[in-house]
Amino acid sequence: MNGAAMVRRDWRNTFIALAGLLGWATFLYWDTASGMVSIWARSETFTHGFLVLPIVLWLIWRQREVVLAATPVPSLKILPLVLVAGFAWLLGSLASVNAATQFAYVALLVLCVVLLMGTTVARLIAFPLLFSFFAVPVGEFLMPQLMAWTADFTVVALRLSGIPVYREGLQFVIPSGNWSVVEACSGVRYLIASLTVGTLFAYLSYQSTYRRVIFVVVSILVPVLANWLRAYIIVMLGHLSGNKLAAGVDHLIYGWLFFGIVIMLMFMIGARWAEAPSTREASQSEIANTSRNPASVAWLGAATAMVAVLLWLPPLFYSGIENKTSAGPLVVNAPVLVAGWQPVSAGNTAFKPAFQNPSAETHTLYGQGGQTVGLYLALYRNQNQERKMVSSSNSLIDGNGANWVQTGSASREVQIAGMAQPVRTATLRAPPGAQSGNSGQLTVWQIYWVGGALTSSDYLAKAYSAWFRLTGRSDDSAVLILYAPTGKAGEAEASLQQFLNDNFGAVNALLLDTLGRKQ
Repeated sequence: MNGAAMVRRDWRNTFIALAGLLGWATFLYWDTASGMVSIWARSETFTHGFLVLPIVLWLIWRQREVVLAATPVPSLKILPLVLVAGFAWLLGSLASVNAATQFAYVALLVLCVVLLMGTTVARLIAFPLLFSFFAVPVGEFLMPQLMAWTADFTVVALRLSGIPVYREGLQFVIPSGNWSVVEACSGVRYLIASLTVGTLFAYLSYQSTYRRVIFVVVSILVPVLANWLRAYIIVMLGHLSGNKLAAGVDHLIYGWLFFGIVIMLMFMIGARWAEAPSTREASQSEIANTSRNPASVAWLGAATAMVAVLLWLPPLFYSGIENKTSAGPLVVNAPVLVAGWQPVSAGNTAFKPAFQNPSAETHTLYGQGGQTVGLYLALYRNQNQERKMVSSSNSLIDGNGANWVQTGSASREVQIAGMAQPVRTATLRAPPGAQSGNSGQLTVWQIYWVGGALTSSDYLAKAYSAWFRLTGRSDDSAVLILYAPTGKAGEAEASLQQFLNDNFGAVNALLLDTLGRKQ
């Protein structure tokens, strides 16, 4: 058999092994894979995920002559990376972090390709393999910061334009009306779309790493700046037209039109510095073709079997941990409080945090000596992708802001059980004409309770949950939200601190009893 025939045989065997391995991985991690696709289908922000695989295949097809001229040789030095990616998936599953499991799943697919084809071949298709990670629907965690930046720029630009502005958080008032920066104004869709297309454009248009990096950075900065200008222009159009323009659906149409023009200009300018394709790839193929010996069928089969076993281990461990989770429904009653705190009518401070699908919850307003404090507990057990305590869908207020709007957020240390403990704080205000008749302002404190440990950090709460499950315990958790009407300076904070001093022991005992973690 001549050399060319041997190379064709090796590629045929490698393709068969790789197809089987990728199918096996998708079968084992089906929940993760199908979860990604469902996000692509329901979220306009991540619809581009449907295009990533076709683009990756097309990019590899463009390189087919160079790739097929090389010799695929399994590289077992990639096996430790497979273990790392599998462990990352396990931790992400235990903590119910979609992004972690999805990144790990894509990494496992990419590593299967690298391991079976070898690092020499993988270098020839390095960009398509890395581009695969754009299929992961991640980026919404940037939304709060992008919204804050958009509000900052819009308010400053309006004031520089001579328009007086009164601002509260993401809400601001100008003489012609009220405006607010909502999720659709964050620009995260523009950013993700620009970064994805800009990265592909940079790869296809430039040969030097320097120019590619510069254009990718530009594709990040331009949509952020464009979104700021878009928000300012929308408000100015509304102001100058007496709110006849840039309202309702026009708001979104003008936004996408402006973004489309800006991105088109970015690509037109970037194309002026495009570089012709390099001939370097041919020499790489020659080196690859002569520097490797073909792998035997037995060696390829052994490598495939080892990877298949490693892919199977994380789901196996996860299944074993899942079988040990707590069983039975949760029933929680309002805690028995001390020091004279008694349930009272909600009156005009009706407020309910927007936490989704808790296993159980309780919500009561208490009063004592003129002080009023609300306590909301949402308990979570056997958390998964549909039911989890720390999630982007869980927040203090609902998305439409019909009953309350958040005008500020921060963190502070408070005394809980005699120890200083950071808590997350927020200020809420009832908008004019609130549907529930709310009025005034609320000061809110929020903290997570995970297996008896307290934290105000989303990341630590996830880490505690993953660690407890990894060590054979349950993921029973709860979020504690306390709130009080904002009166004179420091009154609400004093009431909340007094409530914690008097009643945290009773609340903690309730959680320990209900969630089955008696000390």
